[in-house]
Amino acid sequence: MNPAASSTPPPEGTRRRAPEQLRSHQWYGADGLRSFSHRARTRQLGYLPEEHLGKPVIAILNTWSDINPCHVHLRERAQAVKRGVWQAGGFPLEFPVSTLSETFQKPTPMLYRNLLAMETEELLRSYPVDGAVLMGGCDKSTPALLMGAISVDLPTVFVPAGPMLPGHWRGEVLGSGTDMWKYWDDKRAGLIGDCELAGLENGLARSPGHCMTMGTASTLTAAAEALGVTVPGASSIPAVASEHDRMAAASGLSIVQLVHEDRRLSELLTQDAFHDAVTTVLALGGSSNAVIHLIAMARRAGVELTLDDFDRIARTVPVLANVRPGGDTYLMEDFHFAGGLPALLSRITDLLHLDRPTVSYDTLREQLATAEVHHDDVIRPRTDPVAAEGGLAVLRGNLCPDGAVIKHIACEQRLLKHTGPAVVFDDYRELQRTIDDPSLGITADSVLVLRGAGPKGGPGMPEYGMLPIPDHLLKQGVRDMVRISDARMSGTSYGACVLHIAPESHVGGPLALVRTGDLITLDVAARSLHLNVPDEELARRRAEWTPPPARFERGYGALYTDQITQADTGCDFAFLARPGTVPDPYVG
Repeated sequence: MNPAASSTPPPEGTRRRAPEQLRSHQWYGADGLRSFSHRARTRQLGYLPEEHLGKPVIAILNTWSDINPCHVHLRERAQAVKRGVWQAGGFPLEFPVSTLSETFQKPTPMLYRNLLAMETEELLRSYPVDGAVLMGGCDKSTPALLMGAISVDLPTVFVPAGPMLPGHWRGEVLGSGTDMWKYWDDKRAGLIGDCELAGLENGLARSPGHCMTMGTASTLTAAAEALGVTVPGASSIPAVASEHDRMAAASGLSIVQLVHEDRRLSELLTQDAFHDAVTTVLALGGSSNAVIHLIAMARRAGVELTLDDFDRIARTVPVLANVRPGGDTYLMEDFHFAGGLPALLSRITDLLHLDRPTVSYDTLREQLATAEVHHDDVIRPRTDPVAAEGGLAVLRGNLCPDGAVIKHIACEQRLLKHTGPAVVFDDYRELQRTIDDPSLGITADSVLVLRGAGPKGGPGMPEYGMLPIPDHLLKQGVRDMVRISDARMSGTSYGACVLHIAPESHVGGPLALVRTGDLITLDVAARSLHLNVPDEELARRRAEWTPPPARFERGYGALYTDQITQADTGCDFAFLARPGTVPDPYVG
């Protein structure tokens, strides 16, 4: 066990690396001009030699920002991390890095996930640091920080931002995102008005922290915990709880110990660890976005993880977390007090690889030894699951030869096998302008199709996949339809939405060939998505297809367009995902 797990300093006799074995020694410990300069500039910063020389230097990468409500409390949490690092005998340095605010950054933070990954990698590689604490939580920040850190491979601990408090409005408990979509549809259906919306604005998101549903943020921080890169139980702690401050301090204690042990991410992030993270996501009924991000992280670690792995594991894993939107009742604070992720994992130990290490224990088995469930309706027993098998399915067919995904536990059951005529939209703005036009002839049986929303076409694969249902159908009580796209959707959303179609339409994937009126068949049980058009006709349409113009002529967008991979391989940059080594910089 790592002593940091109990928030106490390492005991006497704990293994310690000699100062000259530390990576930071290259900057501080030599006799040359450069080391003299580094020490002098550190004095300029106000530090005594006794405060840092010969001690592990810990980089705290903080995604705090005034415009990121998910991370607005991380400025204070960084102080707790520093407190833990100092207490354990390390030397903390805080680095501000890009914030990826799901709420405000357009067209989507997914466009900038790889930019933060690059920033993380190069900061850790180019500065005199021996280990890292990564602070994030809003959807794309977790994979971005971990992708960059994986590529550097230093001892690392992840500090999740934590979920916000539950929302409240007129006696109802609200889930951010999930209830936003629900009540916006009620507004469009004429069931509520502007006064109700004003009240919802004040009650939907009432504290710092990321979404408190099992959306992308909660899913990915849970995946980080399952991978073994957080202290136990960290991912579900409410952002504003004093326990969250204590967790941050324990993470500071932990990273110093990891540096002394030279326990790097590559020791933790094995194929077994990634398979356990997939199992965890599926047992949580987690966000479909986790598919893309876990594949990207695994590829950075040199682990082959594919869509087929998700589908294979999904058939063996029950959904046990009764947390919205996959569940029907509870939110993340309930999940935390029911025992959090350790409690859920304790119910699926036969599906996990228990002999692998984590940042806090020599084995996951030890980490889960004392875990227990405190509320059986929040974390269900195996005999009474939310769903018998994992909440995601991978589809194949002539519309998605490289795969697509659907969160089928969040769909109306009647739509899991459905054939209907396509109504095609070439971009999201066109859809917004015309979706309510009666002349389109959209019925409840129609299949809404959006293209031009993938990695290149979006650009950045925005969360457009929960296509709006036309007003006239909402007023008739229709709340779900089959909707397909090469986009993603918010992990807080729900509905029969087929997502991540690969290859995307922008590069000539079959989605580009669909025409309004074509019949499309979705069959989740058969894992099939099929365009009912003869091959000869599709070949004729392909011959007529011309590529759309590039979205960007210069700048980061041009680099993104040139290097981005498709959804089935993680939407990483090709030059970052490929194997190979990068040497440490020459310091002298």
